[in-house]
Amino acid sequence: MRRRSTTDHAAAGPDGRRGHIRTAAIAAGVVAAVAGGLYVAGLLATGDDISAGTRVDGVDIGGLSRAEAAARLASAGPAAWKQPIAVTIGDDTATVDPGAAGMTVDVEATADRAADPSRDPFTVIARLFSSGSRDIEPVVAHDDAKLSAAVATVARQHDRTVTEAAVAFKNGKAVVTQPREGQKLDAGKATAALRTAYPSAGGSAAVALPVSVTQPKVPAAEVARFVNEYATPAMSGPVTLTSGDNRLLISAATLGDHLTVKSDAGRLTPALDARTLIHDPAVSRPLDRLTGAPVEARLGVRDGKVVVEQDGRPGREVSPDALGRAVEPLLTKTGTEARTGPVAAKETRPKLSADALAGLGITEQMSTFTVNFPTAPYRTTNIGRAVELINGSVVQPGEVWSFNRTVGERTEANGFVDGTMIMDGQYRKAPGGGVSAVATTVYNALFFAGVKPLEHGAHSFYIERYPAGREATVAWGSLDLRFLNDSGAPIYIKASSTDSSVTVSFLGTKKYDAVKAVAGPRTNVTPPKERTDTSKTCEVQEPLEGFDIEVDRVFENDGAEVKRETYRTHYTPRDKVTCEK
Repeated sequence: MRRRSTTDHAAAGPDGRRGHIRTAAIAAGVVAAVAGGLYVAGLLATGDDISAGTRVDGVDIGGLSRAEAAARLASAGPAAWKQPIAVTIGDDTATVDPGAAGMTVDVEATADRAADPSRDPFTVIARLFSSGSRDIEPVVAHDDAKLSAAVATVARQHDRTVTEAAVAFKNGKAVVTQPREGQKLDAGKATAALRTAYPSAGGSAAVALPVSVTQPKVPAAEVARFVNEYATPAMSGPVTLTSGDNRLLISAATLGDHLTVKSDAGRLTPALDARTLIHDPAVSRPLDRLTGAPVEARLGVRDGKVVVEQDGRPGREVSPDALGRAVEPLLTKTGTEARTGPVAAKETRPKLSADALAGLGITEQMSTFTVNFPTAPYRTTNIGRAVELINGSVVQPGEVWSFNRTVGERTEANGFVDGTMIMDGQYRKAPGGGVSAVATTVYNALFFAGVKPLEHGAHSFYIERYPAGREATVAWGSLDLRFLNDSGAPIYIKASSTDSSVTVSFLGTKKYDAVKAVAGPRTNVTPPKERTDTSKTCEVQEPLEGFDIEVDRVFENDGAEVKRETYRTHYTPRDKVTCEK
């Protein structure tokens, strides 16, 4: 029988398993050797820090160290990292400089991100069998303060308040303001949008920055409707108003001055101010000719009784409401014929007429007074003009009559010229000189008519042609002549003048049988002085003493005194003035 050697047993083992173990061991050693070689090869292929085939936004930094990669990214980075970012703000467009907005690519941090994440054998060997392409997102640095400032600048440039629609009329044309929505940049969301878009937005589609929008109350379609239906025809030409055979033309420019447009619940509506239109000189003057004010009766006196010298006649008047009703329907039409229509006028009766006179109580002459004066062209003009304005005044019971209100300012435009009057205690040239003769005449007429004076003032020094203590002067803006009609019936003031006299009569119903003036003696007599005047308005002045005087107004009925009033007047001396020019 054959015996197996120890060696044979060891080599074969039970069931042959020993041979298999040896084979596995040899295979493992081979694998380890191969893996080690691949690892070394992978390390050699990888380079120092960054794997081959690594790119950042298309820039190849594979096989570079971190410092080399950062330098390459700084010099060769894409334009998108630095070029302005296109943005939209509603309908507006703009750009944002990323550098100025504090948004930059951090090349050092990006190189760090690109460095190999692991150098273990499995990762390194796996890269040997990969495609060799590796893209890294750039690392962005933000300066929040600069970004907020950049967004605020965009907001200032593109935020806008809502523009509301408006239609106005100027120089006969419709001026239209189109509506426009308002917008306001949402700064927080805009900042986030820019952060998200950078750096990939550079050179690509614009970044939409969020805005809040405010819509106008009146849409553009409503503006178009209003212009088409109203504004354009309203300004298409004049309107023509007719009253009997008379015609009044109102131009588009005049109409436009009194038209306004309002918006209500998104709709535009026009408004014509007929009250200002009727007072516009372009309308009021021709309207006066078209209609005409009533003419008051002219009264006179015969044997102490009031008679009608010329009867009054009615006039025709157009009210603001009637004017508006006539004009408004024509504004939406075009063409001369279509823009022509009648205006309603009502008859106006005169206050004084033959029929009304008896009922008014103007039955007799209450008083009359005449002042004579030296003839001078300026006196003829100024006194005649004041008389023209006063004559025919009707003062109702309880009404106050005013000289300044009735005559108006003594200007060239009102029909007055320069004349001589007292200013600062001496005669000087001034507009309206001589009118005091009319004031004095009116004062004496009211004095003897027995009505109540409310305001009057005497001249500063005495003028010989006037009754002492019973005269008056006036000054525009500072001194008036006013009286209250307390007679119980209307008073008609009749005034007339010649080149050397002025006469004023009060017609009405006497309250007293007689009114008399009783003058006292002159007291506190003061002598005048002498002086020289070099001003251009100087007038030679003869001297006259100053004095005080009292005048009683005595009221009588049935021959007996029923009332007495005392008026005190102080006159300063009238100095002798010599003019030196």
